[in-house]
Amino acid sequence: MRMRKGGYGGGKQSAGSRDGGRKGRAGSPRHSESRDGRPGGAGHRPARGAAPRVDNRGDFRADKRGDKRGPKRDSKPASRPESFRGPKSGATSDRKFAPKRDHQRPGDKGRAYPARPPREPPLAVAPAPAPVVAPKPKPVHFSAGVQTLTVTPDENGMRVDRFFEAKFPGLSFSHIQRIIRKGEVRVNGKRTEPKGRLEAGQAVRIPPLQLEPPKVRDDAPQALRDREFIRSITLSEDDDVLVLNKPMGLAVQGGSGITQNIDDMLGALRGMHADAQRPRLVHRLDKDTAGCLLVAKTRFAAAALAKTFRTRSARKIYWALVVGVPKPKQGRVSTYLVKQEEDEDSYMRIAKHGEKDAVHAVTYYAVVETAAQKLSWISLKPVTGRTHQLRAHMAHVGNPIIGDPKYFNIENWELPGGIQNKLHLLARRIVVPHPRGGTIDVTAPLPPHMEQSWNLLGFDATRYDPIVDAPEEE
Repeated sequence: MRMRKGGYGGGKQSAGSRDGGRKGRAGSPRHSESRDGRPGGAGHRPARGAAPRVDNRGDFRADKRGDKRGPKRDSKPASRPESFRGPKSGATSDRKFAPKRDHQRPGDKGRAYPARPPREPPLAVAPAPAPVVAPKPKPVHFSAGVQTLTVTPDENGMRVDRFFEAKFPGLSFSHIQRIIRKGEVRVNGKRTEPKGRLEAGQAVRIPPLQLEPPKVRDDAPQALRDREFIRSITLSEDDDVLVLNKPMGLAVQGGSGITQNIDDMLGALRGMHADAQRPRLVHRLDKDTAGCLLVAKTRFAAAALAKTFRTRSARKIYWALVVGVPKPKQGRVSTYLVKQEEDEDSYMRIAKHGEKDAVHAVTYYAVVETAAQKLSWISLKPVTGRTHQLRAHMAHVGNPIIGDPKYFNIENWELPGGIQNKLHLLARRIVVPHPRGGTIDVTAPLPPHMEQSWNLLGFDATRYDPIVDAPEEE
């Protein structure tokens, strides 16, 4: 095993004993330590199939930190205002208050006020007629051409995006934001913004719109339900490529014990004409990993994207929540992995020196933020695409991913309250060349269980991601 100190351009190598073969699962007893106390080993370069190597090369961007890490948050909770004090509960009195008295003369006991005359019963008044409420305008029907609508007095002061939501209920909010920012929507002939306010009498140019289809009934055929589900998780789409936001727990392909998978659902997107092509998977994600999944809609796109992944031209970024804080906070993990079969279960483990069928795996990692040195939000950039590579590598360096049923290897570790015991691994972003030119760059949101953990730990998902400065490898 070899350790490098300093930048990615090289540096001193620390001497140490060479780490021999590893037994058991990833994350078994750690490697030997060098003289400076960090994991290390001999300085020569291992051949293919050699013992695992971990290179921790320090900071990706030591000179670029500055203010790009995002604003600091105030850790002090807002003080709670004191509640008003009312009368004590249960404080009652049996004393009957005496009636008020007139001015009292000396030696006089006083006299009570004369009794009030009885009140006259209220006059019966006929109820006022109910106000006439003008009926709400019906939503404008979809039109493939350009429309011009006039802002009514009731719509005065309404935001532009809310105006579109009211007029076109079937239009997705993301589509509304996109057409406004692209300048396709004009108010009195001028560009506007989603938060812009409208005034009565203004003319709003409506571009050709794409309304969402009506919801599919539960008793509809399976193909219709599959098509509706695929559309609901689509992040980006054009004539050649489809990027899906795969949910956690849904398998990508079929297998033993799997009743539902995305590959089978893609068949519902095939057209009815003779030359229609079935969408094809370009890469895979683990069943419990959420996030960006790339799909080719044509044979041409499938061939081009397959070559992109084969030549490692695709850039993938993952987010994970792990135990502890990796040291150093930015580094490179390089090992050989081999598949281990045990009792109808399989997992990837660190290969022994010269072991057959071992494959090389390289991962860059960077700590984005920590929580009391107990948990870390890390960003991962795999250079290779081995099965369970990120999960095996994080367990190997002693920081397994929260909720990992295969590779979490810390005994007697208690899950913090409020964090669900589900795999906290997200395929956050994918950047690949488009088959017809340009670039595909899509980002997936946090799944619900990870969003809950981020909110609980106070992590800001918009914070600068230092993994973007990790070097590129062929």
